[in-house]
Amino acid sequence: MAFLDPILGEISFELPTTLRVLERVPGDKLDWAPHAKSMTIGRLAWHIAGIPLRVQTMLEAGDFDIVKAGAPPMPADAKEFPPTLQRNMDSLLAYLRSQDEATLKSQFTLRMGEKVLQQVPKIAIVRSILLNHSYHHRGQLSVYLRLLDIPVPVIYGRSADEGPS
Repeated sequence: MAFLDPILGEISFELPTTLRVLERVPGDKLDWAPHAKSMTIGRLAWHIAGIPLRVQTMLEAGDFDIVKAGAPPMPADAKEFPPTLQRNMDSLLAYLRSQDEATLKSQFTLRMGEKVLQQVPKIAIVRSILLNHSYHHRGQLSVYLRLLDIPVPVIYGRSADEGPS
């Protein structure tokens, strides 16, 4: 579907980078956080891995109440982060490809209980939550890796630890 081509292209470009960052999460430090107000590295990585599933659930429902949102249980092993992201993204991509343009342009409602916070086309949720929100958290995760002295993979261009990939 030509309507989705730019987003599908962006996903195919960005997903390998996010997988590389998730692969670096140390299994022995899942409870580490850089600050008392920050998510732990394990929770942050699991959140990133779960974003595509959350987006698919939101799109299928047509609305989302943040009051009812909750974090899924964490896996016992950090090795679960990359394959979970890949599975969730594969499922979301199949869902997106099965939708027509009119459906993806239909309204999505974000609410907090009875209060409507935002009404936007469903495709805007793909852009804001799946893509922008994921990049934000991927950036946070790369800082966590740096603070733990774990080599940061190339994200765009170079990192202080690696050349271009």
